[in-house]
Amino acid sequence: MAGAVRLEPVDESNLEPLLSVAAAEAEPGDVMPPVEAPAGWSLARREAFREFHRASFGGLDGPTGSQMYAILVGGEVMGMVRMTRCDEPGTVETGMWLGRSARGQGIGAAALRELLNSAARAGMRVVMAEASRDNIGAIAVLEKCGAKLREDGDTVHAEICLDSTPPAL
Repeated sequence: MAGAVRLEPVDESNLEPLLSVAAAEAEPGDVMPPVEAPAGWSLARREAFREFHRASFGGLDGPTGSQMYAILVGGEVMGMVRMTRCDEPGTVETGMWLGRSARGQGIGAAALRELLNSAARAGMRVVMAEASRDNIGAIAVLEKCGAKLREDGDTVHAEICLDSTPPAL
């Protein structure tokens, strides 16, 4: 891994680099909610990506209750990780994506550890996540970060308690 992994709140300064990585190295369905738009990274889908991220500029206390972070390695945007408030107080749900070239290098686990630190600083006690059972990379990242996993059909539910000792690097 070239350089330390850093999280930076998504804002106008890093939104276009984030979109560039998404368009070059990820499928739209892996990085944003479905939208009515032509297949692939059409102009309409790119604009929907921008609007989806702009809606969360207010952070955890904003209208979406989400804080999105660009994942940076050596100053380069590699993907995004977010946390979104759940109905349960002190609980957030997380999701992440990395560009194809950033996968399998420990960046995901480092980014999730940074997110767990941010969640703890925000007063959260539990971070939840879901992954499909065949998403081996996501499940490995969750395990490395101390998640308790529970399978339910094709979905793996993960829970990370922040009041326990964080896992060693």
